[in-house]
Amino acid sequence: MKLTLEEITRRVVDIPALPKVTNDIMRLTEDPDSNVQDIERVIMKDQSLTTRILRLANSAHYGYPRRISTISEASVLLGFQAIRSITLTASVNGLLMKEVSGYGLKENELWRQSQSCAIISRHIAKKLRFAKVDQAYVAGLLRDIGKVIVSYYLNDHFKQIMTMVESDGISFLEAEEKVLGFHHGQVGAEVAKKWNLPEELVEAIEYHHSPEEATINFKLTSIIHLADAIVMMMGIGLGVDGMIYNLSQETLQALGVDGLMLEQLISEVSDLLVDEDAF
Repeated sequence: MKLTLEEITRRVVDIPALPKVTNDIMRLTEDPDSNVQDIERVIMKDQSLTTRILRLANSAHYGYPRRISTISEASVLLGFQAIRSITLTASVNGLLMKEVSGYGLKENELWRQSQSCAIISRHIAKKLRFAKVDQAYVAGLLRDIGKVIVSYYLNDHFKQIMTMVESDGISFLEAEEKVLGFHHGQVGAEVAKKWNLPEELVEAIEYHHSPEEATINFKLTSIIHLADAIVMMMGIGLGVDGMIYNLSQETLQALGVDGLMLEQLISEVSDLLVDEDAF
């Protein structure tokens, strides 16, 4: 018997709310009257968050030529939106580091895969001159957050799903939806709603496997879809659901990405992903 999406979303309450400091930073970075000192004052209350932000700010991902040593410096040099995305990254780190056995992902693998997708999403956004590069980063980071919950249900249905994948030649996502009645993108969207994230982020998470369904921000969702596909091509945290990945040709055409540019993107992001400070 299939579960309904309403039943599965009840388990979203098990996902912890974002820490107060994260919500405070998200509010401040959207407030035109806030300043660098306001942001530094909030972040400095959390020593581990401060350390993590400075570590990420100094990674090759952001590519700043000199060492960033304070939160105020990071806020000025990288911008408020970058601080917002780095803070959110630090906040969900523990959740994404868990083992996700239903997808064949060991401890830390979902985190590495998600952070890789975030970095690749931001790089593609910059390459395509998408205005909100840090929004692309956050969407890439959270696109598989639903797996943390859905994994719980896969244990009882895993054999049935894998049989369908192997015999029918469909993707794991399609089999997931046929057997369970929902897929991890839909559940991830519910988590994003719980965290009061913008609608276009909710949409990108829900439709990152089918960007043609996006109606709010097709380009953002397409960027995340392409980044996710590149993660799978590179074999990063592949898991059981990465064996058959349907890269949307419509997405490639809409973004103006041909085979040569795709190869170039993979080469460029490979250099960014070797920096352990990003993880």
